[in-house]
Amino acid sequence: MTQPRPAGLLTDLDAVLAEAPADSTGALWRLTGAGRGLDSNLVRLRPGAAIAEHAEPLLDVLLVVVAGDGRLDTPDGPHPLRPHSACWLPRGSRRSLTAGPEGLAYLTVHTRRPGLGIAPAAPTPAGGGEPACLLHRVCPACGRLATEPAAAHCSRCGTELPE
Repeated sequence: MTQPRPAGLLTDLDAVLAEAPADSTGALWRLTGAGRGLDSNLVRLRPGAAIAEHAEPLLDVLLVVVAGDGRLDTPDGPHPLRPHSACWLPRGSRRSLTAGPEGLAYLTVHTRRPGLGIAPAAPTPAGGGEPACLLHRVCPACGRLATEPAAAHCSRCGTELPE
Protein backbone atom coordinates (compact mmCIF):
# COMPACT_ATOMS: atom_id res chain seq x y z
CA MET A 1 0.00 0.00 0.00
CA THR A 2 1.32 3.45 -0.94
CA GLN A 3 1.72 5.83 1.98
CA PRO A 4 0.24 9.30 1.47
CA ARG A 5 2.68 12.19 1.16
CA PRO A 6 2.86 14.38 4.23
CA ALA A 7 1.16 17.77 3.96
CA GLY A 8 3.49 20.64 3.25
CA LEU A 9 4.36 23.69 1.18
CA LEU A 10 4.50 22.90 -2.54
CA THR A 11 5.73 26.15 -4.05
CA ASP A 12 5.51 29.93 -3.88
CA LEU A 13 3.37 30.94 -6.87
CA ASP A 14 4.60 34.56 -6.75
CA ALA A 15 8.19 33.27 -6.97
CA VAL A 16 7.31 30.99 -9.90
CA LEU A 17 5.85 33.99 -11.77
CA ALA A 18 8.80 36.25 -10.86
CA GLU A 19 11.42 33.68 -11.92
CA ALA A 20 9.74 32.71 -15.22
CA PRO A 21 10.97 34.53 -18.33
CA ALA A 22 8.71 37.51 -19.06
CA ASP A 23 7.57 36.06 -22.41
CA SER A 24 6.79 32.56 -21.13
CA THR A 25 3.15 31.53 -21.30
CA GLY A 26 1.12 28.40 -20.70
CA ALA A 27 1.66 26.18 -17.68
CA LEU A 28 4.52 27.58 -15.59
CA TRP A 29 4.04 25.11 -12.72
CA ARG A 30 2.24 21.76 -12.26
CA LEU A 31 1.35 19.68 -9.26
CA THR A 32 3.34 16.45 -9.49
CA GLY A 33 3.90 13.34 -7.43
CA ALA A 34 2.58 9.82 -7.37
CA GLY A 35 -0.54 8.96 -5.44
CA ARG A 36 -2.10 12.42 -5.57
CA GLY A 37 -5.82 12.86 -6.16
CA LEU A 38 -5.56 16.37 -7.63
CA ASP A 39 -4.11 18.09 -10.67
CA SER A 40 -3.18 21.75 -10.59
CA ASN A 41 -1.51 24.17 -13.03
CA LEU A 42 -0.29 27.74 -12.79
CA VAL A 43 -1.05 29.23 -16.22
CA ARG A 44 0.01 32.58 -17.64
CA LEU A 45 -1.57 34.27 -20.67
CA ARG A 46 -0.09 37.21 -22.58
CA PRO A 47 -1.95 40.55 -22.51
CA GLY A 48 -5.07 40.26 -24.66
CA ALA A 49 -4.64 36.50 -25.23
CA ALA A 50 -7.80 34.42 -25.22
CA ILE A 51 -8.71 30.81 -24.64
CA ALA A 52 -11.58 30.04 -26.99
CA GLU A 53 -14.93 28.86 -25.69
CA HIS A 54 -14.77 25.27 -24.52
CA ALA A 55 -16.24 22.90 -21.96
CA GLU A 56 -14.53 20.39 -19.69
CA PRO A 57 -16.85 17.40 -20.01
CA LEU A 58 -15.58 15.32 -17.08
CA LEU A 59 -14.28 17.52 -14.27
CA ASP A 60 -15.27 20.49 -12.14
CA VAL A 61 -12.47 23.08 -12.13
CA LEU A 62 -11.57 25.71 -9.55
CA LEU A 63 -9.84 28.72 -11.14
CA VAL A 64 -8.10 31.27 -8.87
CA VAL A 65 -6.53 34.43 -10.33
CA VAL A 66 -3.00 34.96 -9.02
CA ALA A 67 -1.93 38.05 -11.00
CA GLY A 68 -3.15 40.38 -13.71
CA ASP A 69 -6.73 40.71 -14.80
CA GLY A 70 -9.11 39.53 -17.46
CA ARG A 71 -12.58 38.26 -18.18
CA LEU A 72 -14.35 34.93 -17.87
CA ASP A 73 -17.23 34.60 -20.34
CA THR A 74 -19.98 32.10 -19.58
CA PRO A 75 -23.52 31.66 -20.95
CA ASP A 76 -24.79 33.93 -18.14
CA GLY A 77 -22.48 36.76 -19.20
CA PRO A 78 -18.99 38.20 -18.68
CA HIS A 79 -17.31 38.06 -15.27
CA PRO A 80 -14.38 40.40 -14.55
CA LEU A 81 -11.31 38.71 -13.08
CA ARG A 82 -8.71 40.26 -10.79
CA PRO A 83 -6.19 38.88 -8.30
CA HIS A 84 -7.79 36.57 -5.77
CA SER A 85 -10.98 36.04 -7.82
CA ALA A 86 -12.09 32.43 -7.42
CA CYS A 87 -14.33 30.78 -10.01
CA TRP A 88 -16.05 27.41 -9.97
CA LEU A 89 -16.36 25.95 -13.47
CA PRO A 90 -18.74 22.98 -13.26
CA ARG A 91 -18.14 20.06 -15.61
CA GLY A 92 -19.92 20.56 -18.91
CA SER A 93 -20.14 24.35 -18.54
CA ARG A 94 -19.14 26.47 -21.55
CA ARG A 95 -16.57 29.20 -20.89
CA SER A 96 -13.81 31.28 -22.42
CA LEU A 97 -11.04 33.40 -20.88
CA THR A 98 -9.52 36.65 -22.08
CA ALA A 99 -6.46 38.24 -20.48
CA GLY A 100 -6.50 41.96 -19.70
CA PRO A 101 -3.85 44.54 -20.65
CA GLU A 102 -1.40 43.25 -17.99
CA GLY A 103 -1.89 39.59 -18.87
CA LEU A 104 -3.47 36.97 -16.63
CA ALA A 105 -1.98 34.32 -14.34
CA TYR A 106 -4.30 31.80 -12.73
CA LEU A 107 -4.21 28.52 -10.85
CA THR A 108 -6.52 25.67 -11.86
CA VAL A 109 -7.32 22.81 -9.50
CA HIS A 110 -9.38 19.71 -10.28
CA THR A 111 -9.51 16.03 -9.47
CA ARG A 112 -6.83 14.06 -11.19
CA ARG A 113 -7.68 12.83 -14.64
CA PRO A 114 -7.80 9.08 -15.07
CA GLY A 115 -4.80 7.66 -16.89
CA LEU A 116 -5.00 6.82 -20.54
CA GLY A 117 -6.23 3.32 -21.19
CA ILE A 118 -5.90 0.95 -24.09
CA ALA A 119 -9.02 0.87 -26.20
CA PRO A 120 -9.86 -1.11 -29.32
CA ALA A 121 -8.66 0.49 -32.53
CA ALA A 122 -11.10 2.76 -34.30
CA PRO A 123 -12.74 1.19 -37.31
CA THR A 124 -11.20 1.98 -40.68
CA PRO A 125 -13.19 4.72 -42.43
CA ALA A 126 -15.43 3.66 -45.30
CA GLY A 127 -13.34 3.53 -48.43
CA GLY A 128 -10.19 2.54 -46.48
CA GLY A 129 -7.30 4.72 -45.47
CA GLU A 130 -6.12 6.06 -42.15
CA PRO A 131 -8.16 8.27 -39.79
CA ALA A 132 -7.30 11.99 -39.86
CA CYS A 133 -4.21 13.05 -37.92
CA LEU A 134 -5.06 15.00 -34.76
CA LEU A 135 -1.52 15.92 -33.71
CA HIS A 136 -2.22 19.60 -34.38
CA ARG A 137 -4.85 19.42 -31.59
CA VAL A 138 -2.54 17.87 -28.96
CA CYS A 139 -1.15 20.34 -26.41
CA PRO A 140 2.66 20.31 -26.47
CA ALA A 141 2.81 21.25 -22.76
CA CYS A 142 0.33 18.87 -21.10
CA GLY A 143 -0.68 16.41 -23.84
CA ARG A 144 -4.42 17.13 -23.73
CA LEU A 145 -6.35 16.67 -26.98
CA ALA A 146 -8.43 19.74 -27.84
CA THR A 147 -12.04 18.72 -28.43
CA GLU A 148 -12.83 21.84 -30.45
CA PRO A 149 -11.54 21.59 -34.06
CA ALA A 150 -10.67 25.31 -34.25
CA ALA A 151 -9.12 25.63 -30.76
CA ALA A 152 -6.02 27.84 -30.67
CA HIS A 153 -5.12 27.24 -27.00
CA CYS A 154 -5.27 24.25 -24.66
CA SER A 155 -8.36 24.38 -22.45
CA ARG A 156 -6.42 22.76 -19.59
CA CYS A 157 -3.20 24.79 -19.39
CA GLY A 158 -3.61 27.66 -21.88
CA THR A 159 -0.61 26.76 -24.05
CA GLU A 160 -0.90 27.73 -27.71
CA LEU A 161 -1.65 24.68 -29.87
CA PRO A 162 0.46 23.82 -32.94
CA GLU A 163 -0.82 25.22 -36.24
